[in-house]
Order: sequence, then C-alpha cells, then structure tokens
Amino acid sequence: MFRAFHDRAHASVLFDAGMDAFLGFLAVLVAAWWLSAAPLSEIHRPLADPSLRLVAAGFAIGMAALLASMGLYRQVGLSLPAQILRLLVAAGMGGYLTYLLLKEIHFDGEPGRLIGHSVLNLLAALILVRGTIALARHAAGRQRFLIVGTGAEAVSVAHDLRHSPRMRGELVGFYPAKDAATDAGIDPALVLDRSVALERLVEDLGIDSIIVATREQRGGAMPMEQLVVCRTMGVPVLDLAGFYEQTHGEVPLDSLKASWLIYGPGFVQGQARQMLKRAFDVLTSSFLLLLASPVMALAAIAIKLDSRGPLIYRQERVGLGGHSFMCLKFRSMTTDAERDGVARWATKNDARVTRIGRFIRKTRIDELPQLITVLKGEMSIVGPRPERPSFVADLQQKIPFYDLRHTVKPGVTGWAQVRYPYGATFEDAVHKHQFDLYYVKNNSLLLDLVILIDTVSVVLFGEGQ
Repeated sequence: MFRAFHDRAHASVLFDAGMDAFLGFLAVLVAAWWLSAAPLSEIHRPLADPSLRLVAAGFAIGMAALLASMGLYRQVGLSLPAQILRLLVAAGMGGYLTYLLLKEIHFDGEPGRLIGHSVLNLLAALILVRGTIALARHAAGRQRFLIVGTGAEAVSVAHDLRHSPRMRGELVGFYPAKDAATDAGIDPALVLDRSVALERLVEDLGIDSIIVATREQRGGAMPMEQLVVCRTMGVPVLDLAGFYEQTHGEVPLDSLKASWLIYGPGFVQGQARQMLKRAFDVLTSSFLLLLASPVMALAAIAIKLDSRGPLIYRQERVGLGGHSFMCLKFRSMTTDAERDGVARWATKNDARVTRIGRFIRKTRIDELPQLITVLKGEMSIVGPRPERPSFVADLQQKIPFYDLRHTVKPGVTGWAQVRYPYGATFEDAVHKHQFDLYYVKNNSLLLDLVILIDTVSVVLFGEGQ
C-alpha cells in the first residue's frame, strides 16, 4: 500500500505535465483549424502540415516546462491567486517563445493570431480538464478515517487530515486507547465508544482507513487483535511514521522504530536501480553541463573580478558508504572564511559571502561544478546533500539512523532541498534528515524526475535551499 501511494503521488506530477503538453499540442492544431475556416469534417487537416506539427510540439513541450518552472506541479500548497498568476505568466512566455519560433521558420500564416488563439485554447482546456477532474474526485467522495488515540498526536493527525494537500480525508471519529486521557483539542462528540468492537465501528461507519496515533502501544493500550481483524477486512492501518511519511513526505524520527525500517517496504538499492541511476546521472549531467556552459563562463569571470582567490572551491565531503570525496563548487566566500580552521555552518546572511557569491548561491550557480563530480561517479544528480566530515561525526552521535543517508550517493539537488527552507541549526539538520530518510526509503527514477522538476521552481522562487 505504502509503495503504491508514493508511486501514485509522484506519477501524478508527470501525468499532469504530460496531460498539459498534450493539451498544448491540441490547442495549436485547433487554433490552426479555426483560423482556416475549414469545416468540422476537415479538422484533421492541420496535422498534415509538418511545420505546424513542429510548432505544436514546441508549444506543448515549452508550456509543460514553463508550468513546471512556475512550481505548478509541486505537491505543496499554493493559493488560487498565486496559481492563476503563475499560469498567466507561463502562458504569456510560452506564447511569445512560440511566436519567435514561427518567425524563425517563416511560418506561412498569421503567427500572432495563431498564438493568441492557441494560448486561449490551452487556458480554456486547462480550466475544463482540471475542473472536471476536481469534480470527479469530489463526486467520488473523500476517504473516511478513524483515528485510534485521543492524545496530542491524534490532534496533530486530525489537523493534517483536514489540511494536507497529499492526503485529505473526512475524520469520522477518535477511538480511545485504554485508560488514556482525551486532549482538550478533541471534540467530545467525535470520541467513539470503546466498549464497541473496533471492527464493528469500522463496518457500521464505513471507515476506509485507520490511523494509530499513539506512541505507547504496550500493556494492552492498543486493541491489537481488533486492528488485525480490521486489517483482514481490507482496511489499511497506518502508524504515525507511515502517516507522516504519506502526508509530509518525510520519515519522523520521534515516532520511528528500527523494526519499522527493518520490516517495512522500501530501501531498495538493487543492481538494476543502480545501473539505471548511473545512466540517468551521466546523461543528465552531460546535458546540463552543455546547457550551463555559458552561465558557468560568465560566473567564472564575475568571481575573478569580484574578489581575490581561486575560482573553484574544493571541500572534503562524506559520500556513499561514508567515504570522503572532494566536492567542487564555485567560490562564493572570501578566502579567509575559515582562517582558524574551524568548520562552521553557513548562515542565511553570512558575512563571509562575497557580493557575487550571494547571487550565485541564491541561484545555485555555485553548485554547477558539482556536475563534473557527478560525471566522475562520486555524486549523483539527486540525493542527500553531502556534509563535511566534522559535521557528520557530530550528527552521527546525535541523530538516529543518520548513517542511512550514506547508503546512496549524495546529490546536487535532493528531496530535502526542495521541501525544506534554508536552515543552519541542529534542528534544521534533524528536519532535513527526515526528508533524506524519505528519499533513501522511496528512491526511484520517478522520484528523481519529480525532484528535478521541483528544483527549477525552487531556484526561481527561492522556495527551498
């Protein structure tokens, strides 16, 4: 069940992008047919024009890429006005770029009218299709959840059920644990009668899923036998770790047990996965290096003109299996940033950062030389952020399961970077580690693609670090 949920959640991002690209392709063809004033029986005629097919394909791919760069495929909450504004900006940019393409290929027609109609067709199609999907989901009804527990954890789970964009459902009630107090934040009317068998409540109330929201499960506090019966009835049962993994995309350390890591699904690092990831890394890093070479050249010139010191900053980091490697970055700090030899966390407004360094760090241009490290095989495109040996030695002693992040190669970008804002404290390191555990547990090519899509909007809008 867990793997299926994660696959559906990540596949939905690529499905949305593919659907929008398809709608963009159709939008151009329908616009061309409309402008030609041909009868409905000849709506297929635009497909016969190779140049028009090229324009339609360019518009489709460009619009999907622009919508992705605007963060409209990210599984995080964006207000409706923000979504509309970003959609309009993407449509305007996509229309203008396609207009330039039409002029470049000397399109035989009216480029301005064709693009205007294409953009309007796409916006109408997006509203119609997304609206239909939303109505269909509403008609299908929301999942009905029952929470076992009445403490603070149960209150937190109930809040997430109401507000999480990844798992929204209808809370039917709270089933109290044995001799447990009821938190003041729980409506007494939602507390169910413990004297009634749990499986009977599940059947009578039409429960779709059960969430066990209590950490203390010993001494008969939990109705284990009844939970087993519910499970055999086909009703999924989630513990706190599994629930937060689904709703937040992280593995919470305060509700994590070694048995859950040992016996649960995930953490697959088979040979086929490693070969596929390596091929993905080589192809992607080669393409990005070619694409970013002009930017890297300009960055190199700016760094040299801005301050004295080496162009490339080499720093020891911990990678796969706990082995050290030299991480390459464009230098963004002064050369005497650590003149006393003591490693320090970089802070948000670090005084050691140069003028150019501040810009290249914000736009992540400083990370581009790491693509060379990816080609060498010491890093991956996607993975946990590599840390310095001194930091790792300290965090290993303080953070449970910290070494699990070293079972995969570190990445240029990662799940933690696109899901958590800038932070340079121990608490931030703990929170980011929870996101890294999620990635290590659920890593796949599908998740890597989702993270790459998210990285674009994170860089443009500064939504992560």
